Amino acid sequence: QVQLVESGGGLVQAGGSLRLSCVASGSIFSINAMGWYRQAPGKQRELVAAISSAGTTNYADSVKGRFTISRDNAKNTVYLQMNSLKPEDTAVYYCNAQIRERLWTAPYDYWGQGTRVTVSS
Repeated sequence: QVQLVESGGGLVQAGGSLRLSCVASGSIFSINAMGWYRQAPGKQRELVAAISSAGTTNYADSVKGRFTISRDNAKNTVYLQMNSLKPEDTAVYYCNAQIRERLWTAPYDYWGQGTRVTVSS
């Protein structure tokens, strides 16, 4: 079984920074893309940032220049460095990873339970 566990969320003042971490564990043959999504109260879940196994990144326009996604393949971990946080960044942040448990198994999207980020003004 595969699990994704996020950490690093919390309460921060506008303009502050947080670093989110997500560790994948369990039966893992390979991990393709990893990413961060967020869901604010009353809104749909949206992509924040994604990173391929080779390190290619993709960001939502709203976070470009402020957030940085990175990964440590040896640790099966993806990070989201969040700088210059704004109240509108307040949301539950979810880790996502495309993981093959076995070579003969198709990649499957796994999700973490989420970590809450609250940015106060």
